[in-house]
Amino acid sequence: MQKVHFISLGCPKNLVDSEIMAGSLLNKGYQVATEAEGADTVIVNTCGFIEDSKRESIQKILEVAALKEKGLVKRIVVAGCLTQRYKDDLVEGLPEADLFVGSGEFQNIANILSEHDQGSKKKTFFNLPTYLQEESTPRINSQLPHRAYLKISEGCLKRCSFCAIPLIRGNLQSRSLSNIVSEAKLLAASGVKEIIVISHDFTDYGWDLRKKDPQTPESPAELLRQLAKVEGIKWIRLLYLYPDGITPEVIDVLKSSPKFCHYFDMPLQHINNDILHAMNRKMTRQEIVEALNLIRSQIPDAVIRTQFIVGFPGETQEQFEELLSFISEQKFDRIGCFKYSPEENTPAGKMLDQVDEKTKDQRYEAVMQVQQNISRQKHQDQIGKVFDVIVEGFSEETDLLLQGRTMGQAPEIDGVTLINEGSANVGDIVKVQVTEAMEYDFIGKILNA
Repeated sequence: MQKVHFISLGCPKNLVDSEIMAGSLLNKGYQVATEAEGADTVIVNTCGFIEDSKRESIQKILEVAALKEKGLVKRIVVAGCLTQRYKDDLVEGLPEADLFVGSGEFQNIANILSEHDQGSKKKTFFNLPTYLQEESTPRINSQLPHRAYLKISEGCLKRCSFCAIPLIRGNLQSRSLSNIVSEAKLLAASGVKEIIVISHDFTDYGWDLRKKDPQTPESPAELLRQLAKVEGIKWIRLLYLYPDGITPEVIDVLKSSPKFCHYFDMPLQHINNDILHAMNRKMTRQEIVEALNLIRSQIPDAVIRTQFIVGFPGETQEQFEELLSFISEQKFDRIGCFKYSPEENTPAGKMLDQVDEKTKDQRYEAVMQVQQNISRQKHQDQIGKVFDVIVEGFSEETDLLLQGRTMGQAPEIDGVTLINEGSANVGDIVKVQVTEAMEYDFIGKILNA
């Protein structure tokens, strides 16, 4: 039985692709190995989104290549977004790799490995990324047993000037409503309590299907209604909601069931109207503020996480200070900040007035300093409050503490809740009173029912 080890980089959407590859290989008699050393095949599922992620992907490939040179790995497969984006360059620049599988061919990984085992000399496998999984698609959930990602679409409708995702993943393709709900039921039957809905933009879900047939049921609001009916699912978390899709209908549905986490991961990128226009974001400052006001007026306990880009081409000091002031005013719960990275074949990458790296660094530090103070104060304000927490095992720091997450803490993105009093099993949802608060994490005790 051949052993295959996966290294999955980048976003959760890429992780689901790795889970699908693992499932298809398991069905064909392969064994999924937990370590690279000793594996017959190592599949590096790469990310090609921004410069940092590209460097990380190349570094991981070279680390595996070093193991192969020592005889500890027999075959290297380079898959995913970086492969899709830089087909010829990677093949030429990474002779250590045996196979290159783009994001349009990952679903055929079992056949690709089998043919290679039988002596096939074909090294590259690329196609348009048109594959959409079915509820029956084999998949191994790599998360803790009580949580799983649920990918509802592929590709992106948006054309932000800084982003290469449409070049890599293609246009928006939504899965059918029945298909998604069926998979959610299968996940619930396997013990999953928290489903984390992922796509490039949740609020665009179904747009492509409605364009073909206006009577089709696929829409963000209807998807939420159907997911709320799935028995066994306790929490439903949404990632990547663009502000232009925050409508009263969506907010009303999110208020309608206790299953919905009041968690909004909403990338804003900037707030200055001229920069937003240059980014091709299709929204103004006023419209963004209206979306934020709608959320907060209807869901007062909403946790809002957002992302901003500093150093976008042409960003002046005055425009940056407008962004900094906006962050101070809005007091977001979480902020991710990125220094603009010029990407090939994107409109922004060709713009004049590129901002120098020193200025980007200074602006990044200024944003994070402001947000650090906001986060610290917001966490302090939670001391004494009681939250539902899903228990995830012992703390990563010490086995003297349990670790879990509130509805306002997404896995692998946000902080955690450490429990220093009381006991519970992994996957239990318990009442925890916050007794201490750090910059990103809570400390609390379990309240007996």
